[in-house]
Amino acid sequence: MPQLLLELFSEEIPARMQANAARDLERMAREHLAAAGFLPEALKTFAGPRRLTLVVEGLPIAQADRKEELKGPRVGAPPQAMEGFLRKAGLTQDQLVERDGVYMAFIEKTGRPTTEIIAEMVEAIVRGFAWPKSMTWGTCKLRWVRPLKRILCVFDREVVPFSIEGIESGDISEGHRFMGDAQPFRVRDFDEYAKGLNDHFVVLDVEERKARILEGCKTLCFARNLELVEDLGLLEEVAGLAEWPTPVLGDMDPSFLDLPAEAIRTSMRTHQKYFAVRDPAREGLAPHFITIANIAAADGGKVIAAGNAKVLSARLSDARFFWDEDRKAGNFDEWLEKLNGVTFHAKLGTMAERVKRIEALAREIAPLVGADVEKAGTAARLAKADLSSLMVGEFPELQGLMGGYYAREAKMDPEIADAIRDHYKPQGPADAVPTAPLSVAVALADKLDTLVGFFAIDEKPTGSKDPYALRRAALGVIRTLLDGGLRVSLKPALRQAGAFLYDRNGFQDRTDGFSREEPLLMQDGSPQRRSSQRIEAVAVDLLAFFADRLKVALKDQGKRHDLVDAVFALGDDDLVRIVARVEALDAFLKTDDGKTLMAGYKRASNILKAEEKKGWKAEGERGLLDDASAPEAALYDALRMVEPALAAALAKENFTGAMQELAGLRGPVDAFLDGVFVNSEVPAERDNRLKTLAAVRDAMGQVADFSLVAG
Repeated sequence: MPQLLLELFSEEIPARMQANAARDLERMAREHLAAAGFLPEALKTFAGPRRLTLVVEGLPIAQADRKEELKGPRVGAPPQAMEGFLRKAGLTQDQLVERDGVYMAFIEKTGRPTTEIIAEMVEAIVRGFAWPKSMTWGTCKLRWVRPLKRILCVFDREVVPFSIEGIESGDISEGHRFMGDAQPFRVRDFDEYAKGLNDHFVVLDVEERKARILEGCKTLCFARNLELVEDLGLLEEVAGLAEWPTPVLGDMDPSFLDLPAEAIRTSMRTHQKYFAVRDPAREGLAPHFITIANIAAADGGKVIAAGNAKVLSARLSDARFFWDEDRKAGNFDEWLEKLNGVTFHAKLGTMAERVKRIEALAREIAPLVGADVEKAGTAARLAKADLSSLMVGEFPELQGLMGGYYAREAKMDPEIADAIRDHYKPQGPADAVPTAPLSVAVALADKLDTLVGFFAIDEKPTGSKDPYALRRAALGVIRTLLDGGLRVSLKPALRQAGAFLYDRNGFQDRTDGFSREEPLLMQDGSPQRRSSQRIEAVAVDLLAFFADRLKVALKDQGKRHDLVDAVFALGDDDLVRIVARVEALDAFLKTDDGKTLMAGYKRASNILKAEEKKGWKAEGERGLLDDASAPEAALYDALRMVEPALAAALAKENFTGAMQELAGLRGPVDAFLDGVFVNSEVPAERDNRLKTLAAVRDAMGQVADFSLVAG
C-alpha cells in the first residue's frame, strides 16, 4: 500500500526538545489519521538537529465511503433545537427518520482522496505544534521552534500539494550544512530519503547517532589506553546537536587535575558538552576530553581539539579560582551568615532558618538511626553552607559535594564531611542511598523538612506537576529507610518536623494563616507554640502521600498496590515493618489456603456488614456451644488456638508465621459457612454465630485490612 513521507526542515532545533517533538508528531499524526478513518500498518517519527520526519506505511489511496448516524432532538422538542440539529446535519426535516420518539439523521459521505486529508493534517500539525518555546520570523505569522525552511511531503511517490504561510510542499530535502556538496536532493519514498541523507552526511535516527558517538568515543579511548566516563544524559544531548557526529579526543592541561573530579566533569559537561576520560592505570581523571564535532575534519580533528582545549582551560581556570577562594579559612562561618539573606521560600523563611530546623530534626533522628547526636547537629548545620560558595554559585549541581570537599579541607571529622556530601542522596532512582548513620540522619532531616514545609503551605504535587520534587524526596526517604532496614516511625518524625516548622522563633512569626494554640512541650521540655491540629493534619496527609509513593516503589518489584493499602490501613508507619507485612501477605494470597481464606473472609464480611446495617453490634463475649460436634464448635476451637499464636507471631514481627496461623482457619471457616445457618431464628444462637464470624474478621484484621484486598 502507498507510503507517506513528511519532513519538516528548519533551522537548529534545541536538543532538549527533539525527543518530545518526535513523540508529539507521532501522536498528532495518529489522531488525525484515526479521525479520517485510517489505520496505518506502521508509523514512525525521527527528530534531529534540523528536521522532524514522519513515515507512514499502509495508507489507502482514498477514504472508504461512510454512513454516519446522528441522534437528534426528541419528537415535540422546541423549534430552536430542531433548527440547530438540521443546520448541523445539513438536511431538511423531511429527510429525518423517527425512531423511538427521537429524530435520527442518516448521512452518506463519499470518501475523499487521501492526499486532501494529508494536506489538511500537515497544516493542522504545523500550526498546532506545541513547542515549549517558539518564534516568528520575517513577515511570516507561523510560530515554529526555529524558522521553518522547507516541507517535504510525498504520498505514493507523488508530491502532496499545499502551502503554509508561503512555504510550498515538495519532494526536496537537504543534507549536511557543511559537508559534501550541500545541494538539495529529490526523494519520492523513505528508502530514497534515508539513502540521500546518508550520502549527504546526515544520520537520521537518534539511536544510530548515539551508537555512533559511543562507539567512536570508546575506539579513541582504546587507542590511548584510556576509559570513557560514560554519561547517558550527555549522550542524549550531544546526539541532538550533530547530524554527522564525530568524536574528537583532545588534551587538557594536567595541572588542573588537582581540582575535584566532579568540578572538572561538570565544567566539561555543562559548558562544553565534553565527555571526561579516565586512566585505568591510576585513580581519577586523565588529562584528556572528548568533544563531538559535527564534521569529519580532514586533519582528523586536530584543530578542533586544540581550539576546544583552549576554551576548556579558560573554564577550568575559573573553577580553580573558585576552588582556591572557597578553601580559605573561616569560609563556613561566612557562608552560614550569608544564608540569612537567602530566601528558601516566601512562606517558609530564609535558608538560615531552614538550616536551624534541619539541625534540630537531625538531632532528634540521630538516636533512631545509630548516629551521634552532636555530630548530626554539626553536619546538619553545615550541610547547606556551600550554597554560598563561589563554586556552587557557578555549578549548582555540585551542592553538597563541594561542601564535603571543603569540610575535609578544613580538617573536619570525616564522618561530618561525608554527611555533608551525601545529604542530598538519593537524587534519583539510579542514585545510591546514604548508608553511614550520620549521613542518614542529615539526609532524612533534610527531606522530611522539605516535605512537611511544602505540605504545610499547601504546595503539594498535582498530576504530573511537582515543582519542588516532593515525590523524589518521599521516595528518597522510603529507599533510605528500606535499604538500611531502619526502624523509624514516620508519624512521630513528621510531627517533630512540623513542631520545628511552627517554632515561634522561626516560621510561625511570619505566617498569619496558621493558628497559635496552647503551648506544648518538646522532648527537651522547652515550651513551644504551634498549631497541633495543623501539624496533625499535615502528618496525616504526608502518610497518605508516603503510601502512594511506596506503591510506586513496590510496583517495580511486582507487588500489588491494594496490599499496601490493606497494610497501611492498620495505622502502622514503620516502612520496614509495612513492607514485611506486604511481602508476607502477597506470598500468602498466592497459596490455595490464602485464596480460600480470602473468599471465606469476603463471605463472612458481607454477612456481618448486612447485619450491622440492621443495628447488630458485636457486644460481649462469644459463648461456648452445647454441641461440640457442630461446625461452629470447630471454628470456635480453631479461633481459641489461633488467637494466642497469632498474637505471639505478630509481637515477634514474624508475619510469615502469622499468615501460617491464619491458614489454620481455612477449613473451619469453610465448614462453618457451608454447614451453619448464621441467621438462626434463635436470637442467642444467631448472636453467638455472628460474634464468631466477627472474631474471625478481627483476627485477620490484625495482619491487614482484608476488606481492601482486591479479588
